[in-house]
Amino acid sequence: MTMHGTFWKFPKTFTANSSRGILPQSNYLKVIGDFCRWNDKIVFGCDDTAKNEFLNKRKAKGEIAAPQSQSNLWFVEPKQLEHLGPIIGRGAVRMREDLKADEVSDPYLFSVGGNCGLHLSHAGKEPWNVLIETGSPREGWTKHSEQSISSYSFVSFDSNTPGAWIRLRSINSTPQACAAFTYRNSYFAPDKDVIFAGLARPGDTAGGGIVRARDKNKKTLSFASLSADGKPGGCYELDASLILKRVDDPETEDYTRSHATIPTGSLTSDAASSIFTDDAGKRWRLPKGDPFFDSPRFGGARIAREVATHSRLVHDFCSYRGLLIMSGVVQDATISNKHILRSDDGKAALWAGAIDDIWKLGKPRGQGGPWHQTKVKAKQLSDPYLLTGYDKKSLQLRFDDPQNESLNITAQIDIHGDGTWFDYQTFPLKTGETTTHEFPEAFSAYWIRFTSDEDTTTTTLIYE
Repeated sequence: MTMHGTFWKFPKTFTANSSRGILPQSNYLKVIGDFCRWNDKIVFGCDDTAKNEFLNKRKAKGEIAAPQSQSNLWFVEPKQLEHLGPIIGRGAVRMREDLKADEVSDPYLFSVGGNCGLHLSHAGKEPWNVLIETGSPREGWTKHSEQSISSYSFVSFDSNTPGAWIRLRSINSTPQACAAFTYRNSYFAPDKDVIFAGLARPGDTAGGGIVRARDKNKKTLSFASLSADGKPGGCYELDASLILKRVDDPETEDYTRSHATIPTGSLTSDAASSIFTDDAGKRWRLPKGDPFFDSPRFGGARIAREVATHSRLVHDFCSYRGLLIMSGVVQDATISNKHILRSDDGKAALWAGAIDDIWKLGKPRGQGGPWHQTKVKAKQLSDPYLLTGYDKKSLQLRFDDPQNESLNITAQIDIHGDGTWFDYQTFPLKTGETTTHEFPEAFSAYWIRFTSDEDTTTTTLIYE
């Protein structure tokens, strides 16, 4: 079963009376319309490039001339479905709901085969007491624990905790109750996969260039190449047989360079982190590093996730006939890799593979934060900083201010990426001293931001 970017094991025996066995296998990036079993493979019908998607104009997309809608079939070994992207997921059984005493939530899938956590919060003046139960409607429910929440609390579950489903019973009434689950597994593909041999690293001599799938039923890809010194290197065409050849077509080359150029201005950086600025002018901070991001949109729900940290000099990329095409290949023609497509004149090259191959580039990692020796005002909120998709997270906080001996910095989290913020924890700090916080292993949230109760100069640094 496929749903929301996740492959699932869904047992044939599933019924209301036999509800065990649903299990996530891995996350994927493809847009899948349908699938079937064919011989010893799973075949997916995908929607790789839709012309109308390019009607959606955003500053970060630049002026990319719409290609022809095109796609392909994707043939996958059944076992490979367990080894694409690491699983992350989230969902809630309560979101800002006024609860009565003894009110029971719907069951929520619990047997996910990884780290599971639960965010609990409410707006009541008295503690909210919650009974957590695991089991199933058919087999009955067993008490897991009882929690008393003053305003916010995070609960981690051991991966060996039995139970196919989980539910919450509100012992007392409370207003604006939230109960949101997050889960992830620990699988990451090994770094340095051989399929990426030839994609340039820092220090390599490599060419680059702009790639674009052409429109008007031409059914080819245009590659306006650049030499290693950044000068135009000519026009190349990739055909259906993946043969890359040089063509004498100044009009197509000029069109590709001017109408598919890499946009600038939306992504910048400062001493604290990388910064993405959306069309509304809102700033979103991202870890520094060499990441690939899955970012369907900024400013709405589920807005960004780092897929891999790659340390490669990728210049440009696009989708063509169901393949991911990347420029930025080393000029050393002795490298043997079937994913490298070299031109007939030997002066240009592209990398070709599946979009879901990039999980193999290396697990997401980086560091940064919203403040680095930044002057902040009391109660001023920082920019949001990306937190989702990383397996290990630690936080360092520090302020240096001879006018203040101590102050408090509060961390707030947005669990779902929908703009609902919760106070996670308040950290008391002393001037000139660094405070370190290790997030629980099962902890996950989309964004984190900070606020200080005093004017100061401060740094918040998150390692991942």
